[in-house]
Amino acid sequence: MGRADARRARGRGARRARSKSGIRRFFTWRKLLGGFLAVCALFIGAFIALYLYVDVPGANAQAQLQSNTYRYSDGTVIAREGQVNRESVRLTRVPRDVQHAFVAAENKSFYSDSGVDLKGTARGLLNTVTGKGKQGGSTITQQYVKNYFLTQEQTVTRKAKELIISLKVDREKTKDEILEGYLNTSYFGRGAYGIQAAARAYYGVDSQDLSVGQGAYLAALLQAPTQYDWTNAKSDGTARTRVLQRWNYVLDNMAEMDWIDPGKRDGLKFPEPIAPKPAPGLQGQAGYLVRAAKAELLASGVDEQELEAGGGWDITLSIDRKKQRALEKAVKTRLLADLDPKERKVDRHVQPGAASVDPRTGRVLALYGGRDFVKHQISNATRRDYQAASTFKPLVLASALQNGAKTQDGRPIAANTIYDGTSKRPVKGSPTPFAPPNEDNRSYGQVTVQRAMNNSINSVFAQMGVDVGLQEVKDTAVGLGMYEKAGGFVVRPSMSLGVMGASPLDMAGVYATLDNHGQKVTPRLVKSAERGEQKAELPEPEKEQVVERTTADSVTSVLTGVVEDGTGAAARSAGLEIAGKTGTSDDNKSAWFTGYTPDMVTSVGLFGEDPENGRHVTLSGTAGGGRVNGGGYPAEIWAAYTKSALQGKDPAEFDLDTDQGAAITPAPTGSSGTADPDPDPTPTPSDGTASPDEPSPSTSTPDDPSPSVPSSSPPESSRPPKPSPRPTEPPGPGDDDDPQPLSPRRE
Repeated sequence: MGRADARRARGRGARRARSKSGIRRFFTWRKLLGGFLAVCALFIGAFIALYLYVDVPGANAQAQLQSNTYRYSDGTVIAREGQVNRESVRLTRVPRDVQHAFVAAENKSFYSDSGVDLKGTARGLLNTVTGKGKQGGSTITQQYVKNYFLTQEQTVTRKAKELIISLKVDREKTKDEILEGYLNTSYFGRGAYGIQAAARAYYGVDSQDLSVGQGAYLAALLQAPTQYDWTNAKSDGTARTRVLQRWNYVLDNMAEMDWIDPGKRDGLKFPEPIAPKPAPGLQGQAGYLVRAAKAELLASGVDEQELEAGGGWDITLSIDRKKQRALEKAVKTRLLADLDPKERKVDRHVQPGAASVDPRTGRVLALYGGRDFVKHQISNATRRDYQAASTFKPLVLASALQNGAKTQDGRPIAANTIYDGTSKRPVKGSPTPFAPPNEDNRSYGQVTVQRAMNNSINSVFAQMGVDVGLQEVKDTAVGLGMYEKAGGFVVRPSMSLGVMGASPLDMAGVYATLDNHGQKVTPRLVKSAERGEQKAELPEPEKEQVVERTTADSVTSVLTGVVEDGTGAAARSAGLEIAGKTGTSDDNKSAWFTGYTPDMVTSVGLFGEDPENGRHVTLSGTAGGGRVNGGGYPAEIWAAYTKSALQGKDPAEFDLDTDQGAAITPAPTGSSGTADPDPDPTPTPSDGTASPDEPSPSTSTPDDPSPSVPSSSPPESSRPPKPSPRPTEPPGPGDDDDPQPLSPRRE
């Protein structure tokens, strides 16, 4: 390197040194530390100023709490609810173990902390600023301050005040005073504010008489009162498990803090609360409507504290007042009038439920939850603890059509496909053995799918489910709207016979999707919910095409045959174009009819429940008769309601895009060899040639009355104007089916 290069290098070094020196002049560690300390001082100063500025306010005005108003779609009031149920008690009236249960559940460090959880508060502030929802991690002191001095609004200002006031309250009050205020201001569900009201609402005792197990349950409730209410969770195994897990969590924390002896803790059994006693004004159907509306609002994101404690909501339901009255009248005249609970014990076991839906909008038009909400709080319209039974069979056919499924010998499955209807015929092609009997163990020989649907033949649909693929059947069913609890329902051959739980509202939604040409319909009960300027954000109607139109319309076409010449004949008395399906579960513990016109879908269910213990029991013997089938009382209720609800409206006809099913005039059998809906029963069955010990097919057409293939109803020319099968008549071959000995009551 020459002298010139050396000079240039020294110059570059000097410039870099001067540059670094300039940066250091602005960013030295002393200046950074000084800046940090200045920010801290500023923050501390602001905090001190805020601490001095914010005073502990007086208690918020509980007298200003308002009722929630629930209305029919026309604005008529259904019920008003919101009366504050509270009785403040001194802490000395709460057993020490019960006090500890609340501390263990909500704030284990309560007796030693300063009244605030800085980490939880910071997280809550961040969530509020970023719009991620309400805060978590508040101490008992903070929750007391929020309940007693402030409001439930989720704002940065309110949270900052909560922090300051909590610090002051912790200095000014003893821990016992804070805990007493907290227990008296907390909301426990069932309209109960404070531990005394909660003790009465859930266990029918005063607060001083609560056991440690009962106290642990009340403490567990505070996290989510409605979700953890044992009555609400009773018919849902997953929800019940969550309640027990939360209860055990409280007790485990108590044991960890040495507030309960481990031996005593291990010996505790969950203390089931009593059935809720509804507030006045919720008699009859009003309570069922209010409860269902609340559940929908909470699922839509409305805060439970705002809905229950804040009040002031004006909630309009989609319920049509005239249709609601028509549904109530239909149940009364077609079912309840025949029951005599004083003379027949079984008549006390009958629990009717129904739901009616608009297939275009999903709006719930009418809902029947039970005879009286005051006497039976579980809604029979929304409960899911009874089998869907044969109302599930149309979904098997829908899956077959949607997936282009074929029989075991390779023939496409359609309405005129021939199946073997022999009772107890073993299903072929499944690793799980299954040989379901048909009702009364009747064998039908070789029948079309149409005839199998009309007569609800178990052996046919058990085989069809395997032919289609059980996972494919499940996927189609869930897509159409069947409820799938956590973990799903078990995929097995008996699934095709409807062994999973469902509610009338669920089934109305599923069939509404079929009625809506395969476009998804999700039932919605709440039309609008407002509180002053605040409006609840309700979900928009879904428009997803879950199955092709030809699939949905073909199923509808087939289901018209169930009403015209099958188990749903009683529904014909409505005098309309109808598609529908009956269902009767094993041991006759439930009976269904779900049917629809182009304008309305309604599902009616009867459930056998022992009023003493809530167990599922048989409906057999109801009203002094024999078995209760879906084609009996449920179909009659459906027909009476539908005829009244659509009175004055021009009868509508189905607009079907299909070339198969009972609603389509069959074309003559051509050279292609395709069978029409009334084929000669000699074609090869879908599962191979019948074995020698299987009954041979009849020589007459399957839909003609014959000893081997009996008809469910007389020919059209001889049909009475209003057939009315009653359970007092001996069940015939056209009655519904579903004895499912290999399947459990619930999955």
